[in-house]
Amino acid sequence: MSPTVDDLTREFERCKAALKSYIVRITGNRQEAEDIAQETWIKAQRNLAGFKGESSLKTWLFEIAQNIARDHLRSLKRWPEEVGDICKDAAMKDPDFFREAMTIRQTSPQGHFEIREHIAFCFTCVSRSLPLEQQLALMLKEVYEFSVKEIAGIMHNTEAMVKYWLHTGRSRMIEVFDKRCALINKEGVCHQCTELNGIFNPKQNAQEEAVKIQMVRDAAKKDKEHLFDLRMKVIADLDPFTSPAAKLQLHHLEFDRKVMDRHLDTA
Repeated sequence: MSPTVDDLTREFERCKAALKSYIVRITGNRQEAEDIAQETWIKAQRNLAGFKGESSLKTWLFEIAQNIARDHLRSLKRWPEEVGDICKDAAMKDPDFFREAMTIRQTSPQGHFEIREHIAFCFTCVSRSLPLEQQLALMLKEVYEFSVKEIAGIMHNTEAMVKYWLHTGRSRMIEVFDKRCALINKEGVCHQCTELNGIFNPKQNAQEEAVKIQMVRDAAKKDKEHLFDLRMKVIADLDPFTSPAAKLQLHHLEFDRKVMDRHLDTA
């Protein structure tokens, strides 16, 4: 039996938070996530009669949302792996950025700084250095737990291609974080999690906070694949719109997007 508008409404409400978090993680813009989620709902209602039941309603909603987002994303240049360094330099030269961030920190119930939140934020930014298909497939599989078959439907491609994108995207991100992330590798060049903790939580011991995270505790004794899985669990467990650090991290994400837009225009 074909789903009704009531069925669609219930499913949309169930998956709306995940849908919005997925969109903001691939676009880097809160307002676009809100707009695309709303457009997804409108298109789904309009096209419900054509839904053939070949996938779940959730998968179909993600397919619609991704089609809307992907048309825009294809016109954008990919970010470099060094996005963190570039945006850190820009932030240090921009007093307004830290002034606004500190105001959020002091006044908003969603203005906390947490190292685990920055782990998710960092992955969001660095994943935009991957080819678009790899980024999308990786997010859908590792964070939103869609099957390869479901991802193939969402991305309008074959399961073989999805497996290829997952393998190459996963391998590349493991390599990037192995050489960059000081939380999992003593030779990592990036210390932003602990540096920012020192700015926003000056009375808190950053190392004590870091070791509360399973990924950090396992860093010296587990293989890179396992550490990547734990990083993905950190991301999957956080909603970038409702977490205790949501407002601060979205402010940070939108600043990075503006910086990268300027950087890529002049590169």
